[in-house]
Amino acid sequence: MIDVTREGGLWTVTLNRADKANSLTSDMLRRLVEITAEAAADDDLRAMILTGAGDKVFSAGADLDEARAGLATSPLWEQVSGGIAALPCLTIAALNGTLAGGAFGMALACDLRIAVPGAKFFYPVARLGFLPQPSDPGRLRDLVGPARAKLLLLGGQKLVSDEALSFGLVDRVIPRDRLLAAAHEIAEAALQGKPDILRGIKAMCDG
Repeated sequence: MIDVTREGGLWTVTLNRADKANSLTSDMLRRLVEITAEAAADDDLRAMILTGAGDKVFSAGADLDEARAGLATSPLWEQVSGGIAALPCLTIAALNGTLAGGAFGMALACDLRIAVPGAKFFYPVARLGFLPQPSDPGRLRDLVGPARAKLLLLGGQKLVSDEALSFGLVDRVIPRDRLLAAAHEIAEAALQGKPDILRGIKAMCDG
């Protein structure tokens, strides 16, 4: 349910559970933790693209059945986002559709986010009665500012892709049929670079 392709220094990771809105199970989260560790150990790694299968939803967050059993507050979410954030390469979330709940942290942990028109973004923790994962509010605040972070997290408001672009939550809105091509185009310069130089540039950008 997690597909990984490797083309030279480019890794593409696809959430492949479209019949269940790419909702994530604990096994899928554990696999994502493994993938980020494997990628971090790849000396040739230059870029990673994270995307979803299907044409409606990037991920609805936690699998509904497992959420009822506690997955929504599992530390696995933080382990996944932390693993993505720590990667010493360019990371791009190619959001093929709506992004909700715990999966939000995966996109926030990426360096860049591109999305299709009409994609919706929401993180309904206030309504559901639990805290977001520890790193998510800070990463969200850094992107959109404290008031807009509260609009999403405390106000439970949904953003569509154009509004998310104006807020700075996503970096570009891309026609659906060009989403992955656009991600590859953004990654091209990194793929031509030297891994140690890329690490240095990323460290300088992240402060």
